Order: sequence, then C-alpha cells, then structure tokens
Amino acid sequence: MRMRKVWDGLHVTYLSTEPGLADIVKTMARNEGNPPPKFSSVTDANLSEKLRLMRQLFEVFFLVLRHRPDVIITTGAAPGYFALRFGKLFGARTIWIDSMANAEKLSRSGQEVRKYADLWLTQWEHLARPEGPHFMGAVL
Repeated sequence: MRMRKVWDGLHVTYLSTEPGLADIVKTMARNEGNPPPKFSSVTDANLSEKLRLMRQLFEVFFLVLRHRPDVIITTGAAPGYFALRFGKLFGARTIWIDSMANAEKLSRSGQEVRKYADLWLTQWEHLARPEGPHFMGAVL
C-alpha cells in the first residue's frame, strides 16, 4: 500500500490473507480520486499448516490464472511466493521485496525466491549482497 502511487492509473489487483483490507484499499483509492482496484483474499497459512498451505497454493494459482498479470510485486510470505512462481510461469515480470518485518535476516520465502524473481530486493541495507537481494531504498 505504501507504494500504491507508483501504479496510479494502472489496472491493479491486490492479494492478501486479510479480507478486511478490501475496504481499506477501496477507501484509499477513492480518497485519492482513483477507481477502486480489484482485491482478492486467500487462506492464511504457514509451513506448519500443510493442508491450509495447499489450499492457499491452489487459490493463488487460480487467481493468477484468471488475472494473468503482466507484473507481480510482492512483499513476501507464502501467497507472494506462490503468486511470483505462478506469474513467472505465465510470463509475468516479477519483483520480490523482502518486507520490513524481516530486519535481521531474509525471510524463508525470500531465500527461496531468489532464482525466480526478475528483481530481488530487501528494504534493509545490511541484508543486501552483490548476488542479491539488492538494496534500492526503503519504504517503511
């Protein structure tokens, strides 16, 4: 959401595990004079919840298949990882930004995504490495 002004005027779909964010996204767009973007939510899951994680994987797959995005920008976690991987299969350009929550080390998903992201970024300068992730500033 902090980067939303970058894609003003573009067709945007937000994806989250928090369904309540739909109202916030639409309200912010309306307040800024923009048409409301699309919003989808998927099951929240993590590595210790295998069945929920599988459900999330299929939900994300079908959303990417339906929307066929040109670009996927994600700040991480499992749904972002799945979206990036599926988007790449369908020809999308992909950007991974390891989130501000991972200040001490890269997230697990962030470590796994390195070979699939077209652009692999971190918001923490001390986590940047020559081979990636790269630091280009923070959106905190």
